[in-house]
Amino acid sequence: MELIPMVIKRDPRGERAYDIYSRLLEERIIFIGGPITDETANVVIAELLYLENENMEKDISVYINSPGGYVHSTLAIYDTMKYVQPDISTVCVGMAASGAAVILAGGKKGKRFALPNSKIMIHQPMTEISGQATDIKIHADEILKLKRKLNEILAGEAKQSITQIERDTERDFFMSALEAKKYGIIDSVVEAKKASFLRQPRKNRFPLHQKAEKILR
Repeated sequence: MELIPMVIKRDPRGERAYDIYSRLLEERIIFIGGPITDETANVVIAELLYLENENMEKDISVYINSPGGYVHSTLAIYDTMKYVQPDISTVCVGMAASGAAVILAGGKKGKRFALPNSKIMIHQPMTEISGQATDIKIHADEILKLKRKLNEILAGEAKQSITQIERDTERDFFMSALEAKKYGIIDSVVEAKKASFLRQPRKNRFPLHQKAEKILR
């Protein structure tokens, strides 16, 4: 059973308890942690649509620490990020692998970040197929279509050639944060200064999605 921390918000009307994800949502922060499943996609999509309805001009920040997951769930999140009007800033904290790397790359150009020790990994989609030979062929054809689609997305977001993406995704292709920046999946590697973080008012203590305190070369 997942333990979800609770936080207390104090205002003139008293105290109110929030789960941590609801509190982050108030700051227009969405967190993708763990595998990307249909349930994960439904929650993230709902949060994106809610935040767009709240304010169509203010950025939405998506923090990512995920090994990836279902391709269709990944594409559902990616498409919704492109559909909503606010700019989407993406931040890798820890790992963005497989489909999570696609979501990371799908943020607004200039607003895609990773922390210094993050890892980014891209590869071709995988599946387990069983059943009759005809059904296996149908599913094999579908996975090849999805492979081409993911490669086209990565090529467009990273400004790489399809040939390069196809070559790199044949096997697990790991990158450091700096390597991912050079590759084009992110735009900046950031490190927030603790002193600056501590000086901010309580309501603004979410510095990474607001600005990068330090850009690492």
